[in-house]
Amino acid sequence: ELVVNQASQLSLEQEFSLRSFADRARNLSREQAQNLLIELGGQMMIKNNFYKQLLEPYMDVGSSASGKGVGSDSFVS
Repeated sequence: ELVVNQASQLSLEQEFSLRSFADRARNLSREQAQNLLIELGGQMMIKNNFYKQLLEPYMDVGSSASGKGVGSDSFVS
């Protein structure tokens, strides 16, 4: 299970939080899950923009020519 594989890279507090979130997510309706997924996607884009702005002074200008570098809004392939 993906949650278990990712848990080995998390602190104990994060692992507990993820398992608690997973338990709550299993009880969501389809509509609630879709709304949560849409909100999460938007938050991921905002986070990517933040990281891009934060790291921009340290990044080589030519390294993002492919469009798949830091800050890419394409998190679903």
